[in-house]
Amino acid sequence: MEDMNQLYSDIILEHNQDQANKHELDPHNLQEHGHNPSCGDDITLQADIQDGIIKDAAYTGHGCAISQASTDIMIDLIRGKSVKEALRLVDLFLAMIKREETDDGKLEELDEAIALKNISNMPARVKCAVLAWHTLKDALEKEEEK
Repeated sequence: MEDMNQLYSDIILEHNQDQANKHELDPHNLQEHGHNPSCGDDITLQADIQDGIIKDAAYTGHGCAISQASTDIMIDLIRGKSVKEALRLVDLFLAMIKREETDDGKLEELDEAIALKNISNMPARVKCAVLAWHTLKDALEKEEEK
């Protein structure tokens, strides 16, 4: 199990340092701000949605390694997916963090986001891990209402 924890830590560090998804997105037609007052994480998500497909997404802002890595991983996961599929993946991620979904077979769909699974053992860090996912969910639900 220690090896898995190390692997997960490596994934989080790698995504925290990766700046490929951290920039202003031009063009974008979806923007949502997310803020976590308990630790100061602050992000703005932008996405370019065409015909119900998330063509591209990016973010700007700052925060702890977990929030930044989680945002980066999420963007990698949703790029190219339909809005409906992205919402389903967000719900799956949130269910994993709340320990409502524990079937590793189902969780494999989250790809590298599964590295954040053990955050649920650290209540103080949960808000960091879910900030981007809640922000995306809010934005996409508004988009669906249009």
